[in-house]
Amino acid sequence: MPHQTALIATIAAGLGLAFLFGLLAARLRLPPLVGYLIAGIAVGPHSPGFVADPDLAQQLAEIGVILLMFGVGVHFSPGDLLAVRRIALPGAAAQITVATLLGAAMTQLWGWSWGEGIVFGLCLSVASTVVLLRALEDRGLLDTVDGRIAVGWLVVEDLVTVLVLVLLPALAVSLGGTAPAGPLGAAGGSIGAAIAVTLAKVGAFVVLMFVVGRRAVPWLLERVARTGSRELFTLSVLAVALGIAVGASALFGVSFALGAFFAGMVVNGSDLSHEAAADALPLQDAFSVLFFVAVGMLFDPAILLQQPVNLVLVVLIVIVGKSLAAFGIVLAFGYPVHTALTISASLAQIGEFSFILAALGMSLGLLPAEGQSLIVAAALLTISLNPLAFAAANRMVTWLRLRPALLDRIERKEASPAPSPTLDRSRLHDHAIIVGFGRVGSSIGETLASQQVPYVVIEQDREAFERIRDRGIPALYGNASRPGVLHAARPEEARLILITTPDPFQARAVLDIARRANPGIHSVVRTHSEEERAYLERQNVGLAVLGERELAQTMARQALRYCGAAEDVIP
Repeated sequence: MPHQTALIATIAAGLGLAFLFGLLAARLRLPPLVGYLIAGIAVGPHSPGFVADPDLAQQLAEIGVILLMFGVGVHFSPGDLLAVRRIALPGAAAQITVATLLGAAMTQLWGWSWGEGIVFGLCLSVASTVVLLRALEDRGLLDTVDGRIAVGWLVVEDLVTVLVLVLLPALAVSLGGTAPAGPLGAAGGSIGAAIAVTLAKVGAFVVLMFVVGRRAVPWLLERVARTGSRELFTLSVLAVALGIAVGASALFGVSFALGAFFAGMVVNGSDLSHEAAADALPLQDAFSVLFFVAVGMLFDPAILLQQPVNLVLVVLIVIVGKSLAAFGIVLAFGYPVHTALTISASLAQIGEFSFILAALGMSLGLLPAEGQSLIVAAALLTISLNPLAFAAANRMVTWLRLRPALLDRIERKEASPAPSPTLDRSRLHDHAIIVGFGRVGSSIGETLASQQVPYVVIEQDREAFERIRDRGIPALYGNASRPGVLHAARPEEARLILITTPDPFQARAVLDIARRANPGIHSVVRTHSEEERAYLERQNVGLAVLGERELAQTMARQALRYCGAAEDVIP
């Protein structure tokens, strides 16, 4: 095929076969991404027939990663990132350490050196950006506490990976590899200097984004929006996302994904952030599909016959070892079981950064060729199995909630923060209970307060609870699906319970407890999809509402009606 048509052929073959195999997977009740991966195998170099350009496919996949992380950043404010730092920073560091040690220890059974084992373990320790975010979005978890922790964890992993990519050449000789070409290799490399330079570059990039970017980018988008040209606005959004990502990589040495994430965060400061996210969404979806196709192209089916036992052990480390480590770490920080299980399922796969680390390790003589083959095969299998990990986590949560005694033993018991000083439980009567006080919950609370309707908040994010308490809002800390927590809000005296956390299983558990205490209590529940709405309606939950801004307004209006406000004051 002529060189100038290679890009067109790669896109056409990748998207076309991804559509066909994705549709077939959906008909077989499998996740569509399994079909996308199979499409990549079909056009890869290890399958007969047409072979797409692997280099072009990898670059197209990188565009998908950039747009996906940009979209996440648009909905992820700096406050969200800082709110989860206490769990994301130590949690990600501990999980990377455990996974690296497990991988390195396993390679000793294969006769590898410790240097090779450490690089191999590092490749297994980092999760895929695309897989994690797609999984959270598909399940409506991205805006939840669990989703914010998972995204914060991902950002820390990206930062650690950037640091490893810089330090590995300097450590290559001491780990048993070969010195890299260039000045660093000739000079022997200075580890301290490498760390200092890396931290300085990352710090300079972050400062630039928050000091200059948060002012310049919203200003630019507002000026472009005033032109009235939708095409120019869409173009400006793509230029910001791709330009900052590429510039961050070229000038500051950070990954494309991390640069795009911070680009989205600065766009978040604009009133046009939702429009920007909507404009980037179609390209984001298309190019993220090409990411999975690119992963499939790297897969050599021969590894299944050559080293099946070794491959099974690698997959077990990623799915079981990493998950158990994350589960224990999250529980150790006092978070509930459902959060620990969600984070565990989110990290039970590997992806794009694993390939980058593997390629660098091979170039430095720190990873044998069979190691890269095992990593690619493990990535393909763990990505395909990741939806099953989420399904297993959901079933485990449901199973444990039916066994409160066992749940109490698993979850770490510690002294909860004191209730809000303004909360006098003896005076709770004809009030509303708001479960979750994020953007939706706080908007509802403001509406109720403006009409002098009493309410009490139940919040399971410890830092969010402390901020609520400091504002003098009546609040309780804990998981509302636990009877002791909900009973403290006196549901037997309440008129209404509003559940703003988009978890249908938790909503059902909360309502079961509330209705046992008060069969006549009204309820309004937030949902993220028509499927969730249908499920909740079958469970007779009351009013189920979709959306975010519209949802907050609808829930607030219903709350005022149920609490007896006059119709002329209801907005």
